[in-house]
Amino acid sequence: MRSKHHRMRVVSAAACLTALVMLSLVANAAAKLTGHFEQFAQCPYTNEEVRKCLYSVTESGEVVLGNKKVPITNPAVLQGGYNRVDEETGFAKKFFAATNGITLSKAPQSVPGGLLGIVPPEKSPPLVKALSAFFFENALTGVNSTLELAKTASDIKISEPHLAEELGVALVLPVKVHLENPFLGKNCFVGSSSSPVTFELTSGVTSPPGPNKSIKGSAGELEFFEEGSVLKLKNSSLVDNAWSAPAASGCGGILAFLVNPIINAQIGLPSAKGKNTAILNGPINVASAAATRLNNEEHP
Repeated sequence: MRSKHHRMRVVSAAACLTALVMLSLVANAAAKLTGHFEQFAQCPYTNEEVRKCLYSVTESGEVVLGNKKVPITNPAVLQGGYNRVDEETGFAKKFFAATNGITLSKAPQSVPGGLLGIVPPEKSPPLVKALSAFFFENALTGVNSTLELAKTASDIKISEPHLAEELGVALVLPVKVHLENPFLGKNCFVGSSSSPVTFELTSGVTSPPGPNKSIKGSAGELEFFEEGSVLKLKNSSLVDNAWSAPAASGCGGILAFLVNPIINAQIGLPSAKGKNTAILNGPINVASAAATRLNNEEHP
C-alpha cells in the first residue's frame, strides 16, 4: 500500500513538474486576453528577463506567533514574476516585483481577544463568543495583524521543482507582522527589514524543533487554461513551523519603552524556532510571461 502511494506521489510530482516546464514552451501559442490572463496584469511580463508570472492567493490558514493564533480570513495576494531556475539551488535566479509595487498585498487579520487577549473557551456557546468579540475586538480594543513584505521583492525565493515534488522549501518569504490598534500606534511591528520573520514554506512535510510537530503541506491539484499557457494549482497549502520571531518594537509611540515589554509578554516574544507556525492555503497561478506579453500585444 505504501509503495503504491509512493508511486502515485512520484507520478503526480512528475506531471506537475512537466506542466511547469511546458509553460516555457508555449510562448509562440496564440491566446486570448481573458480573466485567466487578467490576473497577471501586475506581472512585469514586458521585461525580457521574466519567464513566468505568479499570482498566488492565500485564502485561509493561520499564523501562530508565540502563543497567539491568528486565523487568515481576508485574502492576501503574492504577485510578480521570476526567471529561469538555477539548477544547483532549484530556485528561480530572481524574483521581480509587481509593477504596481504591491508584491504582497496587505490583508489585516483580526487577532482573537484583541488588545487584552481575552478569548472564551473553544466550546463556549455562540452567544458568549459573540459578546467576547463585541467587547474585546471592537474599534478601540481590537487588534489587526497584517503580514507585510520586510525586504525587497528580489529577496523572495521560489522553487518550482520543490513545490511540485512536495519536497524541500518551495517559497522563501521575508515578512514583518504589523500590529494595528489606536493604542499601539502606527509603527508596532514584529520583525523588520534588518531582522525579518522568514517563512521557508514547503508543500511537503516540515521538520521543526520541539515543541512543534511535523505538519504536511500540499502542491494542490493541477489545472490548465489558455491552451496550456496558464497553470493553476488548486487547494495548495504551503506550511512552515520552524521559524523564529524577534521581539515587537515601536508599540505605543513615545510610550514604547513601557508598551513593548507588555506586548512581548502577552504574545510570548521573542519566540524561538518550534513555537511558531504559518499555514497559507489557496490557489497558485502561474503563466508564461511570453504568452502573457503576446496576448497583451494582440489585445491592446
